[in-house]
Amino acid sequence: MIELKFPDGAVREYPAGSTARDVAHAISPSLAKKAVLAELNGEQRDLNRVLETGGAFRLIMRDDPAALYTIRHDTAHVLAEAVQKLFPGTQVTIGPAIEDGFYYDFARDEPFSTDDFAAIEKEMGKIVDRDARFEREVWDRDEAILFFEARGETFKAELIRDLPETETITLYKQGDWIDLCRGPHFPSTRHVGKAFKLTKLAGAYWRGDSSREQLQRIYGTAWATKEDLDAYLLRIEEAEKRDHRKLGRAMELFHMQEEGRGMVFWHPKGWVLWQVIEAYMRRRLDAAGYVEVKTPQVLDRKFWEESGHWDKYRPNMFVCETVEGETLSLKPMNCPGHVQIFGIGQRSYRELPLRMAEFGACHRYEPSGALHGLMRVRGFTQDDAHIFCREDQIVEETRRFIELTKIVHADLGMQTHEIALATRPDVRAGSDEFWDKAEAMLGEAARLAGVEPVIAEGDGAFYAPKLDFIVKDAIGRTWTCGTLQLDYVLPERLNAEYTGEDGQKHRPVMLHRAILGSFERFIGIMIENYAGAFPLWLAPVQAVVATITSDADAYAEEVAAKFKAAGLRVETDLRNEKVGYKVREHSVAKVPVIAVVGRNEAEKGEVAIRRLGSQDQTVVSIDEAIRILIEEATPPDLRD
Repeated sequence: MIELKFPDGAVREYPAGSTARDVAHAISPSLAKKAVLAELNGEQRDLNRVLETGGAFRLIMRDDPAALYTIRHDTAHVLAEAVQKLFPGTQVTIGPAIEDGFYYDFARDEPFSTDDFAAIEKEMGKIVDRDARFEREVWDRDEAILFFEARGETFKAELIRDLPETETITLYKQGDWIDLCRGPHFPSTRHVGKAFKLTKLAGAYWRGDSSREQLQRIYGTAWATKEDLDAYLLRIEEAEKRDHRKLGRAMELFHMQEEGRGMVFWHPKGWVLWQVIEAYMRRRLDAAGYVEVKTPQVLDRKFWEESGHWDKYRPNMFVCETVEGETLSLKPMNCPGHVQIFGIGQRSYRELPLRMAEFGACHRYEPSGALHGLMRVRGFTQDDAHIFCREDQIVEETRRFIELTKIVHADLGMQTHEIALATRPDVRAGSDEFWDKAEAMLGEAARLAGVEPVIAEGDGAFYAPKLDFIVKDAIGRTWTCGTLQLDYVLPERLNAEYTGEDGQKHRPVMLHRAILGSFERFIGIMIENYAGAFPLWLAPVQAVVATITSDADAYAEEVAAKFKAAGLRVETDLRNEKVGYKVREHSVAKVPVIAVVGRNEAEKGEVAIRRLGSQDQTVVSIDEAIRILIEEATPPDLRD
């Protein structure tokens, strides 16, 4: 007999050799019809697989969020069968479920086209309708290799050869089609449903190795219901409209080019946006008791060896040799430089906590295939800071940082969605007692700041736990922006110390912290969050004074001069174009305010204010317009 413990706490015995389906039938025949998977001791399994042992057990229905991964996994199998049916001779390689969908890599001489998607999706629908059972089979390793080689599936044969000798070789059938797979799968293709869509094509190398065969990757998405699929496709459509790379060009903020991979060329308007954010951050940090420093961009290899970064980060560092035989590196992070400043002279416990900030320009090598606009770059500037403190100051400093981060994120248009407490990884430094204490301190600080942290099991750094700040944007996407990490190791490696109240030397604790993460990435997120339509205080160009007719040119210049004198960022548009054309063009550029002037406005000393996205206009005096706009253009931290 085996003993199973159910989620409600009930414990029941079943005969040895029972399957999850047997258990479901014993409870209720209707339950057996609804169940699609089982979970035994945290591992999902096919319903028809024998339960080799007892333990914690539950049945999973198709509408359970835990079933979504298998919906996508099964859909990948259905895609692969459809492709091989429509395009004979195509080899299937690897096809996992991924976030929001799945993909499958295919080896085929002829290129696929997105025009093929409709036919493939139609064939996938037929496979779902066929309701073929997913059947798990355990094979002998050598027999499986010979089987796939005989079918011309050389990639599958290679995968099997490279599996550990202890690995059980399992194949799954859906009707006559068969694939190498660990599973689990639903009872049949019918349970996959038809809430799927193929989305894009991409190239891929076999096993991610650029020296190996080039494959073709078909991406798709799959959901539990048609409503979920439609909602996802709507989000994707909205995200494409908000793509920061497209908006960056349209708004003349920045560009990137092949000759400077992963490096950003900031245009005047983009650099204004950067400077506005930097000035805001500097004021927030100054008010929070930070001191600002600047550390060297290039340092000797010896420095990075002492900090421990050479061994860990060398593949991601830009390194150069001088004619004098020096090995130098562009800094990939700022923290070791801050320890050097801390270590100059004698430090006293009275100076702690010391909050040391730097808008530090860093460089890290990222593979060209991983680069993505402002979101993934090789050259970036962190809003970095390190708090040197005593151990008894960790909780209070962390609480203060959490509250500051929440304020900054809100001011910049995004609410803190959750804070994740990343706990001890399997491979780590320090004792369990240390980790217990460190995790407890970060958790306590979060709760003191009014936040119950979400536990991210095992995601901590090698040397200590950390807090990650997840924000949610205007279309519901989440982004990790901001982090705080405890560090006892770097002060030890670089011999940082202070004199305690007892007159003895002590090591400070180092809190690595960032609110934005990097300016580049955060600006990219902001562009997409606002869809380029920044609030007035952030907008690179806050207003354009546009003329209706050329006889108002002098008045437009006068209005613009008064706007500028009041501190507004303003341009004029005196072109011989219809005002409607001008309004449309500046709307594309996301200018928040267009002040339209003509002969009538000039005679009365007024302006007609048009807001981005609105057809209405408000006619006011120049002074009133300035009063209204200056009030809106004042950064949040400077308002009463």
